[in-house]
Amino acid sequence: MFTMLARLWCVLAWVAGAGLSTGAWAQNLVILGPRVQEQANGVLALMSYSVVPDLTSSNLSIRSGGADKTGIFMTQLGGGFTVSKSVPLYLEGAAAYSRYDPVFIASDGAETRRLPTKWNTVSGTGGIGWDFRITPELALRPIFNFSLGTVASDLRVAQAYLNHVTDRQLEFINGGRLDVYGLGGSLMLDWEHYRENYEVDVELRYTDIRLQTYGVDNPSLQGKASARTANIWARYRAPTGIMALDRPLRYVLELSHSRYLGSQADILGFDRLTTVGLGLELDTSAHQVFVTRIRGVLRYVFGNNVSGVSLGLAASF
Repeated sequence: MFTMLARLWCVLAWVAGAGLSTGAWAQNLVILGPRVQEQANGVLALMSYSVVPDLTSSNLSIRSGGADKTGIFMTQLGGGFTVSKSVPLYLEGAAAYSRYDPVFIASDGAETRRLPTKWNTVSGTGGIGWDFRITPELALRPIFNFSLGTVASDLRVAQAYLNHVTDRQLEFINGGRLDVYGLGGSLMLDWEHYRENYEVDVELRYTDIRLQTYGVDNPSLQGKASARTANIWARYRAPTGIMALDRPLRYVLELSHSRYLGSQADILGFDRLTTVGLGLELDTSAHQVFVTRIRGVLRYVFGNNVSGVSLGLAASF
């Protein structure tokens, strides 16, 4: 709450200071930076990372080293399962949130001021598929995917001021909103090799979801993007020799590599990400609890000009 009040006070102070500036500066105010159409397409391209179920980009936090300190944060929570071998219906879902701070500069030709615009995106993706068994351990899984999302800006307090000192409605960046839907599909090859002493899971997946704004009358605010990702994911699990909750405690090795082929390619300076992980898995199936397995995995992520670490928690039901 204190942070929100502090931010509100800073914006109000900025507005008040701007209001005390000369009338000539206000009347000649120009917003510098990419056109709104390009920004609408760009923010949908960023959303492309979130709508695709993908371990490597499920949690990203990036801050530039420049003076503008432009940054982005995104996180995703999701999962999928096959109902049973007799009913090979596959269901998946993911919910994601991201926050992006683009750079908009107001200038009268002599003096410049930065506008405190920040965009928040919330999206949800669902998938319905079917397992076609090639062998008892190998399945081909086509999936129909659909997404819904919304993009909104922080800059609402200064909206009246900005509309007053300019002859334009800054519509999207001054507190407007974009609603987005997406339709597409995925094709997955899933190999499950389970033995008494170890378990191996490998998934090859290609996803293509097309995003489009809706309910927008102004053509300059109609954005679109394609979320196309090729991914390989693998996990190896084996007992550590330690017993916990009457079951063997397992160690977990993970590897994931994603290649971004759609609108999200290179928008953040990279077109591929690789993740390697090491963790532990606790088997709770011997007791009457809601979950059967709990995993904690420490991951190292790297790609073109980017690297970092994360801690992931997962559960099996």
